[in-house]
Amino acid sequence: MLKDLIRKNRSYRRFDQTVPVALDTLREIVDLARLSASGSNLQPLKYVLSCDPDLNARVFPHTRWAGYLKDWKGPAEGERPAAYVVILGDREIRPEFGCDHGIAAQSMMLGAAEQGLGGCMLGALDRQGLRETLEIPERYEILLVLALGKPAEEVVLEDVGPDGDVKYYRDEDGVHHVPKRPLDEVVLKTFGS
Repeated sequence: MLKDLIRKNRSYRRFDQTVPVALDTLREIVDLARLSASGSNLQPLKYVLSCDPDLNARVFPHTRWAGYLKDWKGPAEGERPAAYVVILGDREIRPEFGCDHGIAAQSMMLGAAEQGLGGCMLGALDRQGLRETLEIPERYEILLVLALGKPAEEVVLEDVGPDGDVKYYRDEDGVHHVPKRPLDEVVLKTFGS
């Protein structure tokens, strides 16, 4: 059921780095993005795929993790992603990309979850450093990076508390908690029966 897959598709930030992700798996995941909707069907997105441990080690320093966890600098060695998908926008096809990369990223994350993988969409990046590391030409805008691997943490959804705080946090056992607003709070109006 789709709702179960969506619940399983969390932002994982710690992975079992010893479990590889195959290039064929990454290609299958990107194929889901390719098949997804695109504004005016222009399909301006391109992708850089890495499941190479040496290249991944060079990509990692250009990623930024979990802004709410102020004392955490990101996953330690051994807990880092086994793969990355860099989502690019081709400016020669379209100057801006609307929500195409969000649609593509969600399709890929759901596909990863279906295959037992977890991931995190990263928008906080050292884009220039990443561009240089991956030798990405200037015509491509770096939009998002998906960090992927076998999850090595538990993520729990819970209701937002009475204080209204939506900040995710880790408890003393390292369980990652993600408060979600109730449905009646996010549905502003309804019409019909």
